[in-house]
Amino acid sequence: MAPTEERRVRVLHGRTAEQAALTGLLDAAAAGAGGAAVLRGEAGIGKSALLEGAVREAAGRGMRVLRLTGVEAEAALGFAGLVQLLWPVQERLDALPAPQADALRAVLGSAAPRTPDRFLTGLAVLTLLAELAEEAPVLVAADDAHWLDRASAEALLFAARRLAAERVAVVFAARDGFAAAGVPEIPLRRLDPGDAERVLAGRGLAPAVAARIRDEAQGNPLALVEFAAAAHGRGEAGGECVPPLPVTDRVLAGFRARIDDLPAATRTLLLAAAADGRRDLPRVLAAGRALGAGPDDLGPAERAGLVEVSAEHVAFRHPLVATAAYQRAALPERFAAHRALAAASDDPDCAALHLAVATVDPDPRVCALLAAAAERARDRAAYASAAHLFTGAARLAPRSERARWLAAAADAALLAGDAAQAAALAERADPGDSGTGDPVLRAGLARVRSVVEFERGMAGNAARLLVDHTSDLAGTDPDTAAAMLRTAAGYAWFSDDPRALAVAAERLAAMGRADSGVRGMAAAIEGDHERGLPLMTAHIEEVAARRGAPGADEARMSALYCAVIIGDDNAALALAGAEIAACRAAGLVGRLPKVLQAQAQALFRAGHHRDAEAAVAEAAAIARDTGLRRRGAELDVVLAFVAAVEGDAERCAALAEGATESNRAAADAALALSDVGHGHHVRALERLEAARRRGGSHTAVLMAATADQVEAAARLGAPERAAADLDRFEVWARSGGRPWAQAVAARCRALLDGGEADFERALALHDKGGRPFERARSLLAYGEWLRRARRPGDARAPLRAALADFERLRAAPWAERARGELRAVGAPAPADAAAADPVDRLTPQELQVVRLAAEGHSSAEIGARLFLSRRTVEHHLYKAYPKLGVHSRRELARLDLAR
Repeated sequence: MAPTEERRVRVLHGRTAEQAALTGLLDAAAAGAGGAAVLRGEAGIGKSALLEGAVREAAGRGMRVLRLTGVEAEAALGFAGLVQLLWPVQERLDALPAPQADALRAVLGSAAPRTPDRFLTGLAVLTLLAELAEEAPVLVAADDAHWLDRASAEALLFAARRLAAERVAVVFAARDGFAAAGVPEIPLRRLDPGDAERVLAGRGLAPAVAARIRDEAQGNPLALVEFAAAAHGRGEAGGECVPPLPVTDRVLAGFRARIDDLPAATRTLLLAAAADGRRDLPRVLAAGRALGAGPDDLGPAERAGLVEVSAEHVAFRHPLVATAAYQRAALPERFAAHRALAAASDDPDCAALHLAVATVDPDPRVCALLAAAAERARDRAAYASAAHLFTGAARLAPRSERARWLAAAADAALLAGDAAQAAALAERADPGDSGTGDPVLRAGLARVRSVVEFERGMAGNAARLLVDHTSDLAGTDPDTAAAMLRTAAGYAWFSDDPRALAVAAERLAAMGRADSGVRGMAAAIEGDHERGLPLMTAHIEEVAARRGAPGADEARMSALYCAVIIGDDNAALALAGAEIAACRAAGLVGRLPKVLQAQAQALFRAGHHRDAEAAVAEAAAIARDTGLRRRGAELDVVLAFVAAVEGDAERCAALAEGATESNRAAADAALALSDVGHGHHVRALERLEAARRRGGSHTAVLMAATADQVEAAARLGAPERAAADLDRFEVWARSGGRPWAQAVAARCRALLDGGEADFERALALHDKGGRPFERARSLLAYGEWLRRARRPGDARAPLRAALADFERLRAAPWAERARGELRAVGAPAPADAAAADPVDRLTPQELQVVRLAAEGHSSAEIGARLFLSRRTVEHHLYKAYPKLGVHSRRELARLDLAR
């Protein structure tokens, strides 16, 4: 057995459970249940050995193995790791949907880069792996993942988290610092004394030496092997009593000592190889020649077992060898190696990084090279790399230009989803440093800070930042100024800041950029619903008239928010559907969660609870996979409303618990609805009164909650606690023109004033459509009123209709109230009169898939729309068929799966 193989086998002592876990992952992938895992542990703990064992096992099974290795020197190069993965399979990109194929070609440099959604690349990787797995199961082995550039890591993790029925396994080997939330971990512990002794057995060590090595290594497998080799090298293997081992910094110091014993020219080549992230042999040799070393000088390092040399690469036996080779060199030697590598590189990004490492003082030329590299990274959506490179450009820029590059770095960090870094960079990029007073620069920094403030839940601060920094921008960059003012208007609405909203509207008007949506919001936030809501309605109609606009549309989004504000559920569904379709077609993954959230809200209001849950499930999965934690909390509040209607008070409370400042009112409204459903009227009324005192009474969610406030007040015999808010709600309902809102206003008036005409008017308005849960509540309230008026015969019809609606909506506490009322009027209802809805048997994703399949879409088309592989689509279909009692797509079309 070769020495390398001997070490590899021995380092696996004590790893039976970990090997079994990896074998199970490969078994599952081969059976069509894809998955991922992170081998986590310290340096030398055996991660690479276990990964190598998985690679050998996969190859022995006939699996396709794709490998990549993170390299510390390339951590700032966008997609450096992904290039390793894609290069052997680049001919397969033609099988991907066009936006995804273009994104991966841009990564490989074979297509002109554009600025796609930063998660489109991860989606493309998932699709590519799924396509490859159609031929044979696939293992992706990512070693030293803690050194992967962030763009590559994000893409791979996005794909890994979304594996389902694909025959794909992804294994990351990483130290601490590699964030992989949602991916199962296999932690590697240090070896126990027995396994450590087995590693050392057969190495010719005296018992005392072996015991000392075991104690010194503390269960680290690589340390055990290296300390044993060091003892042999110093002739101490047979001694009974030895001085402390000559390793002061554990394995790293041992490698440094072995490198120190090599000839100077060999050390020079090892330094060049360690400094070169890609370990490219021609480039290392070219740099070595410039430093006075030749190809033969690698021989001593090979014979020492420190490197392996192929026709193309210099491979270090372990990453710590490269670390030792680099760290032992003096600073001037490192600088010389980086300059030589820059001169030998044909990759401008690599050359720029090498020159930057070797440059201390400001240098306009190197600054320009780094900035150009940053712009290329940004164009490929490698935003974290772009932020790093722009920051480097700022370090080497003349003082007058630093703010410019720091502002670009802050913007890139924001696009990368790192709000904390963006804030820190914006703070450093004080425009005063530039000496230019550039309004565009100041406005750009304000935009970054505003997004950070909004993400922190400080929407009011965000609005004021934007408003305060657009006055000087209007004349130089009116398009940017207008966009910032519209964003400020939205922030001001959510933060209940009438002044900021009014200023935004005034400045837009002064620029000739006013739109009816912002003007309507400015009026409505001041309580002028009669003027504000018709303006927002006009904005919705204006945007709806522009059909067929490609891609994501900011105007469509503003119209969608207006539709939510005025309670126009049909318009919200249409606008959200159009935006979702545009996002899917363009691969704008990161934009989808907020649009799906708006769609889910409208679906819930329209009575389609299972569809709302499906939209939330998709949005939550994307938010989880893309690190949008705040969006997850907002999505929970949508589900809290579903739980409130369906009577699950415990779940409603749990979902509302994580509400942020911006959706605290919505969470309170959901909890109040749950309270009313369970008869806790005091708690409901107090909760809503407190929410109104905090502000935001103009928002749609608190306007709609007026119905719960009125019902609670009426039940408690305290109509005065809802009278003023009902007056405002009636104006809001009339001004918005939504029949459902006018119907609820009429019902509320009837509850406070006891008039039958108002009940009849409410039911007539409900017949025009919208919000079936509110219609059922009006029917129930009318039936209860009729019973109390001693008209049991008249009460039965509305109570039966209410019960039918409540049961269809699975509104358990409300249905029970309707049954109780029917019993009271001598018309008891069955315990559960509603027929089972077939969609209730499906998971949210199964529901999405079967609906599209029933419409005639192929598996590939469904996969492209839902960001799934064909195999996963078919997996969901086969799970759904028995739940629905069908056997084929043709039978699906016969079922009533309509919304």
